[in-house]
Amino acid sequence: MLVLAVDTTTRQGSVALARDGRVVAVYEGDAAVTHGARLPGDLIRFLGAQDLRVADVDLFAVASGPGSFTGMRIGIATMQGLALANGRSLIGISALDAIHEAVGLSPHNDVVVWMDAQRGQVFSAVYANNVVLEPPVADKPADILSRWAREGRRRSLFAGDGAHVYHALIHEAHVDAHIVDPTPPLAPSIARLAEMTLRSHGASPPDAIRPIYVRRTDAELVRDGRASAKVGTASE
Repeated sequence: MLVLAVDTTTRQGSVALARDGRVVAVYEGDAAVTHGARLPGDLIRFLGAQDLRVADVDLFAVASGPGSFTGMRIGIATMQGLALANGRSLIGISALDAIHEAVGLSPHNDVVVWMDAQRGQVFSAVYANNVVLEPPVADKPADILSRWAREGRRRSLFAGDGAHVYHALIHEAHVDAHIVDPTPPLAPSIARLAEMTLRSHGASPPDAIRPIYVRRTDAELVRDGRASAKVGTASE
């Protein structure tokens, strides 16, 4: 089985090709160029370098979030188009799950995955023995660390760009914490997880894939802010 996977939840992004569970090629994108300008060209060139065409792909896979709202929507739309045009299946994979898979299992420690969510927040999830111990949230890193301190929880292994951004806060709260550096590209993990998902749960139609936001979109926040302003004006 040939799997083509793409990650556009991070600024750099990545593309990977896996054959029967083994990653055979990886490409990391140029963070200075937007995903909208790169896709689908990067995918076509990437396949061409392997003497392959889009029609040769058996399964498409994409990071469905959380992450950059614009980036992940571009990635999902691109892969939906390719899958539909070629009569293939598409599987969406959580970027947080992909980071966890990329850094490997830690049988003795919880693995904390933090993605930089901007606005002083991180997308956070905690894993143990390949199971989600704490589901994804979007929150300020200091507030997450304070909550863990109140609960008496010690975290020793962190991964993701959010962990790099807030490394000082992490080490202040957990002196012995280890931060995985650098964070591996996510596309290879997305490819592996997609094939595992296909085997265990099957695939949904490409148009059934939905973004994983965790946090409300900018449009929703603006809309709610306008609505609150109108209510406040009316009550004065």
